[in-house]
Amino acid sequence: MSDAISSDIQDGVAILRINRPEKKNALTQAMYTALCDGIDAADANPAVRAVLITATPGCFTSGNDINDFLQNPPQDENSPVLRFLHTISHSKKPLIAAVTGLAVGVGSTLLLHCELVYMAQGATLQFPFTKLGLCPEAGSSFLLTQRVGYAKASEMLLLGEPLSSTTALQYGIANQVVADDEVEALALAQARKLAALPPQALYTSKSLMRRAHRALVEDTMRAEAEQFSHMLRGEEAMEAMMAFMQKRAPDFSRFS
Repeated sequence: MSDAISSDIQDGVAILRINRPEKKNALTQAMYTALCDGIDAADANPAVRAVLITATPGCFTSGNDINDFLQNPPQDENSPVLRFLHTISHSKKPLIAAVTGLAVGVGSTLLLHCELVYMAQGATLQFPFTKLGLCPEAGSSFLLTQRVGYAKASEMLLLGEPLSSTTALQYGIANQVVADDEVEALALAQARKLAALPPQALYTSKSLMRRAHRALVEDTMRAEAEQFSHMLRGEEAMEAMMAFMQKRAPDFSRFS
């Protein structure tokens, strides 16, 4: 497991912690692999009943590590990032998230695959794909539209502006918003409640709740991945990412 992802088991709950605060918990390919391995291990371990995804205080994740992502772009479904998206969408056991600070890009879309999401008052979500010359991923173009409606999803996915924890709660993305220093304790307490339930009843209930839209989510994720991979090699994405690394405003005026 990557040093930037720690794993622990407490009272039937597998706790996966993103631990790279010096880079705002930006995710590398090795970190995606470690998260996948942690969730897969939890699914295979009968002593584990639920998975809590959290991070060092103050930042859930700022999304992809740009340099790492450009050096290791997703090539096929076996690439770490696409494997991660498949893993969170197919996890047998309930996923719980504890979010403080920034949750950007995949840090926001992964929440749409969680059964329970608890956010700090100061937390913010952002789906900045169009600003990066890219398109939504993780099935978010379907899941977010289903969750909040087309109009609100358009604001989030097309404008890509930050979303407060209070708004996330109103939109049904978060279950509860509490003080920053209370988030992880609440999420762990709720995960322990799940872990104390009859396991097959728990897993079957999760599977049934997701059954109606499973095929649609998988189809959307495939379509998004195809477009995302194509756009990642495009001039718009290159301009956005070069501007980010050069700490300047991107200029998309020459594109049509």
